Amino acid sequence: MARSMNVEVYSRRNETFHVIETIGRRPGIPPRSYGVDLRNRRCDCRKFQTLHYPCAHIVAACAKVSLNVDQFIDEVYTLERTLRVWENEFPVLPDLSTWEVPRMNFELIPDKGLRRNPKGRPQSSRIRNKMDIREKSDGKLCGLCRVAGHNRSKCPLRNYHTGQSSRSNIN
Repeated sequence: MARSMNVEVYSRRNETFHVIETIGRRPGIPPRSYGVDLRNRRCDCRKFQTLHYPCAHIVAACAKVSLNVDQFIDEVYTLERTLRVWENEFPVLPDLSTWEVPRMNFELIPDKGLRRNPKGRPQSSRIRNKMDIREKSDGKLCGLCRVAGHNRSKCPLRNYHTGQSSRSNIN
């Protein structure tokens, strides 16, 4: 990634650079530029300061002036430091059957007020206003003839709409 960046040297003595990213840019979007200060170990992308590991902009600036990038890697990332972390021995745990488990001195009692009511339809917690009030209607209408006073199963025109089956004539 560092090979595809344009590096301009601001000051060789102060080790400051201007790095322009050219990789992965979509048409119409201007390329991003970053200021790099090798002496103070800073880059405008802030990855270098955060991770203490050279970002692609640092690598590009080092390549421009033929500096070794390894000098900018923090000692936390060295093999010696990693081996020192893992050289400590972990104690072996005793057998599980010999563990002492303390008795619980308290009893957990669930709050019944926080339980959901599993039966029935869920209750709405919405606050109703004037817009929610429906106008009075004559009641429910029949699903077949759209007349109030009866439903689909008691409709006088039921046999007319659905048609009589051949079995009704047998009985």
